[in-house]
Amino acid sequence: MPLLLLLALTLVFASLGNWQFQRKIEKQDLLNHFEQAQEMTLQQALSSGEVFARVQVLGDYETQWHVLLDNKIWQGQPGVHVLSLFYSTQGIPLLVDRGWLAMNADRRTLPEVMTPSEDIVITGLLSKPPDGGVQLGQPDVIGHLDGPILLTYLDIDTIAKVADLPIAPMILKLDAVDASGFADRDWQPAVILPAQHQAYAVQWYALAVASIILIFTLAIRIHRAKP
Repeated sequence: MPLLLLLALTLVFASLGNWQFQRKIEKQDLLNHFEQAQEMTLQQALSSGEVFARVQVLGDYETQWHVLLDNKIWQGQPGVHVLSLFYSTQGIPLLVDRGWLAMNADRRTLPEVMTPSEDIVITGLLSKPPDGGVQLGQPDVIGHLDGPILLTYLDIDTIAKVADLPIAPMILKLDAVDASGFADRDWQPAVILPAQHQAYAVQWYALAVASIILIFTLAIRIHRAKP
């Protein structure tokens, strides 16, 4: 029985090692994709589903309401990331992550979001919206859009329904040099680094090897104990 248990554990450890190694390859491909972002039109990027496409868009910001994505820490300070709707001249409204603003201790008082009202050209990287991880508690409820709203999780479909607009399913991460943005715009893929996955894989493989050694050791002892 102990031998069967050790054999099962060996298979589990080896499988987890293989999974982490595969994740390492996937994350390396993602980082390479991020670093080699292609320039496209907004329509081309959305049609192809290209992640991390670099786009330039002409249009104007929505000035009446903004999404404030909560629980964003920058330089040790709590705050929000400001997502503003941008009406592109290509007829595709999209949310733009303009960066970080500090949040007041009194969460009933939301930060003022200074927003240009004229037509401007913005550039940035298209990206999938953050999934927010495991969601605890009840989902955010959006009743109306007539000012800044504080959300814990971003659900573009819900915002599009309330706004009654065909908002693009991806967000634009505004370039750090763009004057219409705020702080914390050194964008990076929000992923575990490939080296971390490799380290995890090595740990699982080491456990598999240790299990194999235990199997042989136990088998030898059982054999010697036989009369």
